[in-house]
Amino acid sequence: MNYANYHTHTTFCDGRDTAEDMVLAAIAAGCPELGFSGHSYLPFDDDWNMNPETAAKYRREVNRLRETYKDRISIRLGIEQDICSPTDELDLYEYSIGAVHCLFPDGNYLSVDLSAEGVREGVETLYGGDPYAYAEDYFSQVGSTWERTHCAILAHFDLLTKFLDRDPLLNPDDARYQRAATLALEQIFETPAAIELNTGAMVRGYRTEPYPSAAWLTLIGKAQHPVILSSDAHEKENITFWFDEAMQLVSRYRLNLIARLEDLPAMR
Repeated sequence: MNYANYHTHTTFCDGRDTAEDMVLAAIAAGCPELGFSGHSYLPFDDDWNMNPETAAKYRREVNRLRETYKDRISIRLGIEQDICSPTDELDLYEYSIGAVHCLFPDGNYLSVDLSAEGVREGVETLYGGDPYAYAEDYFSQVGSTWERTHCAILAHFDLLTKFLDRDPLLNPDDARYQRAATLALEQIFETPAAIELNTGAMVRGYRTEPYPSAAWLTLIGKAQHPVILSSDAHEKENITFWFDEAMQLVSRYRLNLIARLEDLPAMR
């Protein structure tokens, strides 16, 4: 199967390879379409995302590549739009991937996916040592992502589980966690945003399964809510990482897989 991937990062944000390197790798992998999704600007934590000047360069380069390689691959210009980012330039992109990377308990900044140590310290100091209060805050933000970004795709639903294999801070089977995640899913089901089956944390050694975890795929399959494959690629070698295996999950959970961006409900 020739896969498309719409969650792609480059040296314009925290990716390791240039946009052109990613295009050439996608062509070599037989991808009919590649979507770029640089990280939106977070002025309070700008080491890994695109400031306005960088974003302008990113748009110019993606548009140049679109024209240069138009006979070999379709290229789409997107952005991974954090719920904390400014929205004034969203109309400059063809699509957005809505994401929650940070929380602000009592006005204090906490990165969800920077490090296991940082999350544990944040839970201790900002949530009174209660990891399920942290989970409830996280999923409340996830549930409101479409409302705040009008995204076509919802990124890594349960990103807060990224470090659990190395630091079991919380138990996803806990009733409070389950309630918070279920409520977020129910909110997402009321929107046109597709949920990505995201393999990115696997290639980086954090997880042994994609986001969302298997427990949530059951509910997503029953709801027949749109799903799209995503590698969250930060390196050219991983544009279609684990996609063949992910197709087995699509079959097992009877997921409503959407293969191309243009077919997503939010893009119609």
